Amino acid sequence: MFIAAIARIINNLNYLLVKNKGIIYHIIFVVFLLVCSQGLKAQSDSVTIVSADTLDAKPVVIKPHSPHKATFYSAVLPGLGQAYNGKYWKIPILYAGFGGVIYAIHFNTKWYNTYRTAYRDFLIQDPGNKSYEDVLPVGLSLEDVENNGPYADWFGNALNNKKKYYKKYRDISYVGFALVYVLNLVDASVDAHFKTFDVSDDLSLHVEPIVNPGVGMNSVGLQLKLVF
Repeated sequence: MFIAAIARIINNLNYLLVKNKGIIYHIIFVVFLLVCSQGLKAQSDSVTIVSADTLDAKPVVIKPHSPHKATFYSAVLPGLGQAYNGKYWKIPILYAGFGGVIYAIHFNTKWYNTYRTAYRDFLIQDPGNKSYEDVLPVGLSLEDVENNGPYADWFGNALNNKKKYYKKYRDISYVGFALVYVLNLVDASVDAHFKTFDVSDDLSLHVEPIVNPGVGMNSVGLQLKLVF
């Protein structure tokens, strides 16, 4: 009798489902909306919590890398801009360049002053100032170049040419110093601009497996991916 009662209840439920199919669908749709609304509510609650945590957190201050600062530092002290950019290995090269042009300035200035003074004293022919004697070529005496001696004209032209020669390269050395200084500024500025710019030349080829869906069955293969 118990089994017959259960069978009767099941038959009644089936009848109700068939008879009131539209109502059942409406009930299912309402339940689905309730579940979705609960899910959205939970999601909005979680977003609110994250937002609250974010507001409570201390903001991260990212200091931008300034090309103007790098240029200014290099202008004040050559090499300081390279240190600001983190390119410490460039500083010895920079100062080697400065050292080379400073030595060239000193060397050419020294000999320019020597020949300028010698040429002036040779033209004046003052017995008390004979600085040209220090640059007299080997094999010649003062009698050969003084008082219209046989090599007087040649020696005077040689002193004047030497004076002009060292003056020219002294001036070129000053230009070289200015160029090294300007290159120091340009290098610091360019490095600072590229500090936050991706200039990597990473070019790699990756081989990855791939599954292609087909009719009736899937096919497995490999794909080549070129990454720039």
